Amino acid sequence: MGDLRRSWLMVIDHQPAFTHPASAWFTPAAAQSTPKVASLVPLFGDRVVFTRFVPPATPAGSWIPYYDKWSFAHAEGSDWLWDVDDPWRDRRSISSDTFSKWTPEARAIFAPQDEIVMCGISTDCCVLATAFAAVDAGVHVRIVADACAAKSHDVHENALAIMASRAPQLSIVTAAEEAERRHKALLSSGEK
Repeated sequence: MGDLRRSWLMVIDHQPAFTHPASAWFTPAAAQSTPKVASLVPLFGDRVVFTRFVPPATPAGSWIPYYDKWSFAHAEGSDWLWDVDDPWRDRRSISSDTFSKWTPEARAIFAPQDEIVMCGISTDCCVLATAFAAVDAGVHVRIVADACAAKSHDVHENALAIMASRAPQLSIVTAAEEAERRHKALLSSGEK
């Protein structure tokens, strides 16, 4: 069942850059995944970390043509895109200017014996990159499929299939399955 004291929720890049229709990176499926994220957050109490994608002040290497293509990310007045979405803006968060959020700051929070329940945006990019980096570090990851979103259903499903191939280090669950798992673990431990 797993030790709930070693289990964390990591919510990847739930921020206006991906959830607000005015953003070039708007991910419409976030409207369906956000209620699932909201159902998970209270189950983990203080063991929740949100991540934020934040463009670098000065892009380098392959990021130069990337931000030439996506110039809105550095446009004046774009700062609001990089906050964590309400109602989680005041929650613990870490930021990164890379797709993977498995940063030194994340590694300082999570231990190899921890389990990370992961969800967020975008399934095929930042979620996948972070999940694989965490698995490389020896952490067991559970991806909550219905609490993730991508630009299209097919892209989302393809990314989940790629991640599912990393079993047993990485598994795919639903929000209901994760809630049930946590409920059973609480009952078996005698906690309420």
